[in-house]
Amino acid sequence: MDQPSSRAARQESLREHNLALVAREVLSAAQPLSRAEVATRTGLNRATVSRLVAELVAGRLVVEDTPVITGAGRPATPLRPATRTVGGLGLEVSIDFLGARVLDLAGQPVAEEIVAGDHRGSEASVLLGRLRELAETVVTRAEAAGTRIAGTTLALPGLVAHSRLLVAPNLGWREVDPAEHLDTLPGARLRLDNEARLAALAELAQGGSRSFLYVSGGVGIGAAVVQDGTFATGVHGFAGELGHVCVDPAGPRCRCGATGCLETFAGTAAILRAAALPEASSLREVSSAVADGNETAREAVERAGQALGTALAALVNLVDVNEVVLGNTLAELAEQMRPAMTAVLDERVLAAQWAPVTVRVADASAHPALTGAARAALAPVVTDPAGWLAATG
Repeated sequence: MDQPSSRAARQESLREHNLALVAREVLSAAQPLSRAEVATRTGLNRATVSRLVAELVAGRLVVEDTPVITGAGRPATPLRPATRTVGGLGLEVSIDFLGARVLDLAGQPVAEEIVAGDHRGSEASVLLGRLRELAETVVTRAEAAGTRIAGTTLALPGLVAHSRLLVAPNLGWREVDPAEHLDTLPGARLRLDNEARLAALAELAQGGSRSFLYVSGGVGIGAAVVQDGTFATGVHGFAGELGHVCVDPAGPRCRCGATGCLETFAGTAAILRAAALPEASSLREVSSAVADGNETAREAVERAGQALGTALAALVNLVDVNEVVLGNTLAELAEQMRPAMTAVLDERVLAAQWAPVTVRVADASAHPALTGAARAALAPVVTDPAGWLAATG
């Protein structure tokens, strides 16, 4: 997502640029900021900040809290994102659920629906039609709460290029244009992105580390590389297909057509098969089986940890990050996989003795790609508040 530069501009679009500058500081701040703090962060003078804040307040993007006395002089008035005035609609097609979630500018949920299902080998037009109905229900509920939808972003488990899904092996989809089925939803255009990248965006919004490797686990395994708050997406935007990194050329056949891919060892279905548990089981049940002394389940988890460590070590050697964040279903087995995974990382990461790799569970939970998608749908409001205010005024 494009962001305005960090200092005030001197150009024709001065007002628009500086309005975006102020909006970004207020809307993305971990704690409410005063006008003086916004002026310090942006390099704008206090009078200009006050004028721009007044526009954002009038446009219902920002609200003023109760003034706070922090020392000598006039009380400071904290500024924070408005709640339930503007929302982003996040959608997700997953192998085992459909989801729709609206978040407001403060990152608070306004309305959502999650519907479980087995979508392997599904018909794209049918499934996207169901998703449209789900989204329309959520939008109606959000609008009834007074929230105006700024845009829509769809999270998909596969290769995304511009407005098309090229391939999603676990869904069995190829060359799909979701906009053909979702064109009635709010926003100038439907935005698409890979689910792991959007889940990582949700993690980034938690305000912790700004450089990490996010691993999104499920039937498939995706990843996103974040360095200093910026996503490394590759030339075509395809970066992050960790699940299709080969960890054993003689391994099982993957849905993508290759053999020995990581997800044939560490994907949810693969772990359940190796643990000899029913296909409908969850990784939480695998974890319980390991805790109860089930040797087959323990070996399955150890094998998954070794495979994941092998793939992660290759990626860490290539991109140089030292924090791995496990999200979605992998988080449920994180502690039990950790010994096997970290042993491989310590052995295979060349710089491990100087820059050890840490592994942690994601802070953003409960369908994080939906949260990231909703945040991405709000991005145009944050980066171009002048355009939003002009269109809605």
